[in-house]
Amino acid sequence: MLPKSFYERDPAIVAKEILGKILVKGNMEGKIVETEAYYGLRDPASRAFKGKTNLSKWMWEKAGTTFIYMVHGHWLFNIITGNRPSGILIRAIEPLKGIKEMLKNRKVSNIVDLSSGPGKLTKAFGITNAHNGLNVSDPDSEIFIKENLGKEKYEICCSHRIGVREDLPQPLRFYIEGNRFVSKK
Repeated sequence: MLPKSFYERDPAIVAKEILGKILVKGNMEGKIVETEAYYGLRDPASRAFKGKTNLSKWMWEKAGTTFIYMVHGHWLFNIITGNRPSGILIRAIEPLKGIKEMLKNRKVSNIVDLSSGPGKLTKAFGITNAHNGLNVSDPDSEIFIKENLGKEKYEICCSHRIGVREDLPQPLRFYIEGNRFVSKK
């Protein structure tokens, strides 16, 4: 399990370095292959940009806290980072374990379409706003992130965030080059 100190850093660093790590919920596991970083009050694309609200209150919690909110009818899974209010969005995972359960949750048969987007992965993993406020570095958490013990080498690519009208000048979307589960190439 990744320690709390992993999340107590700049969101762009966390978003890059969490790539290749393993998201775990119950018997389901997936390698994180795509993320985005959000900078809170100074970031017009962040849920915290307009200050602390009933929705964005989670962004002021401790690093490692989960923040799940709905966009276009889909839950999005975020983790708070050290520069509160800031965080990362987990955009896509490569399914590793519990694939039958994920396919059942998503009601699809094509594994490539299973978790190649932020709404798809939350549906596959059964993540909803009921999972707000968990801490992914707590050993008792229902959802956590662990190291990937494989020695896989990969290239990290970056771009501007997807679906963001007012973006910051620096690219804040990170993904594993060539991975077929990345949502947009």
